[in-house]
Amino acid sequence: MKLRPGRPVPLGASYDGNGTNFALFSEAATRVELCLFDDNGKESHHDLPESTGFVWHGYGTGIGPGQRYGFRVHGPYVPAEGKRCNPAKLLLDPYARAVEGLPKWNEALYAYVPGDLDGAPSNADSGPFAPRSIVTNPYFDWHDDRQPRHAWNDTIVYEVHVKGFTQTQPDVPEDLRGKYLGLASRPAIDYLRRLGVTAVELLPIHQFVHSQQLVDKGLRNYWGYDSIGFFAPHNEYSSRGQRGEQVQEFKQMVKNLHQADIEVFLDVVFNHTAEGNHLGPMLSFKGIDNLAYYRTTQEDPRFYMDYTGTGNTLNMRHPNVLQLLMDSLRYWIQEMHVDGFRFDLAPPSSISSSRIPSSAGSSSSPSRGTSARAATRSATSPRCGASGTANIATPAAIIGAARTRRSASLPTGSRAARTSTRRPAAARTRASTSSPPTTASRSATWSPTTRSTTRRTARRTATARDTTGRGTAAPRGRRTTTTSMRFAPGSSATSSPRSCSRRASR
Repeated sequence: MKLRPGRPVPLGASYDGNGTNFALFSEAATRVELCLFDDNGKESHHDLPESTGFVWHGYGTGIGPGQRYGFRVHGPYVPAEGKRCNPAKLLLDPYARAVEGLPKWNEALYAYVPGDLDGAPSNADSGPFAPRSIVTNPYFDWHDDRQPRHAWNDTIVYEVHVKGFTQTQPDVPEDLRGKYLGLASRPAIDYLRRLGVTAVELLPIHQFVHSQQLVDKGLRNYWGYDSIGFFAPHNEYSSRGQRGEQVQEFKQMVKNLHQADIEVFLDVVFNHTAEGNHLGPMLSFKGIDNLAYYRTTQEDPRFYMDYTGTGNTLNMRHPNVLQLLMDSLRYWIQEMHVDGFRFDLAPPSSISSSRIPSSAGSSSSPSRGTSARAATRSATSPRCGASGTANIATPAAIIGAARTRRSASLPTGSRAARTSTRRPAAARTRASTSSPPTTASRSATWSPTTRSTTRRTARRTATARDTTGRGTAAPRGRRTTTTSMRFAPGSSATSSPRSCSRRASR
């Protein structure tokens, strides 16, 4: 099969009913191979024929949903310079909507020869051991699905683990326990409604990895804070299959919860990936364009900045990496109909070199970032106007609604239930007019809207969580700032904060 040139946007694999367009960003690449796998696991190689603005792309007629694929990226392999291209390694598509399988840990998944980190690259083929990206069907019958949009002061958020919530619940059908449809089953929903829950905050459901260190000890990554795919729902939570069925099942879960008037928030992990440091495996980003996707030390690009204590930090200062984050958020809102996000370790995702010197590296305490919880909610899915633009408010220090913590009886796998109480108008007025404190806990809010200007949010008190998990009431009267960003859907969304319109109130 010969690929046609196709187009550079959108990134990832896009099925149009007749075939699939593949597009991959890599500034480091000199050649990119699309690898397709048949039902017997036989691999075929096809060069992506065109490169536009460092995006390699090609279109394959007859390639449809369920197709397994990956990439092999040719380019320089000079670890001392931070360049790690190795075509012997099969790589996941950063924009893959679904992933089949998990890494089968073998030394072939590492780009270097054991014991020779700076020598010649490993020529061992990782294909038989690597997970595969999947072309998905974008079509789903949402019917009359709508976002519940509960007022913040009426919101009760239930933080829950998709698997743990239903794994041992006898009222949930056995084949659905620990799965997306288990959470969306009638017994689970009835339980949430009895608690008075208005929103579930799902612990990480982006495709994640069980590291070799855990697997070798017979352990698993239960919580999921080790992402490798920011567009793909984790495949182990699917009861229907892993060749795109997990996407359909996730959508059905959201639809069922919305019908029960329950919002769906995601706990997202954009600060690092499962590829670890220079000793870690090569599964995706590291082999596609290491210097673009990761923060490396200035003194020695072999090593990674480790603001998170996990081995690496995503390079959000790079426009294409920022685009990845923005495209992921937009995808989960527009295509998967989720209602909001909670950003894990949000500060490292926006660290600038002027704030933390490169020498900080792994010495910076991850516990400080762990306490930062950016609670966010989306508005109605952005609509394109006549000019073809959508309006999205960037994460800003907007004080959330007044909240008090209330405990509830939670099943296995749940961590917390949160509730809020409305403050009198007079108290809210006093809070907004008093002088800002010297220290304050802040929560950030995303709110895609159909207007070019974001609404002002009432200045209210918020609940902050310290590193031990205890809640403390934040003082009143802090400064709040709202930032609005306007960009065209599918664009790189690289406007700097300085170019955004700002409104500040004290």
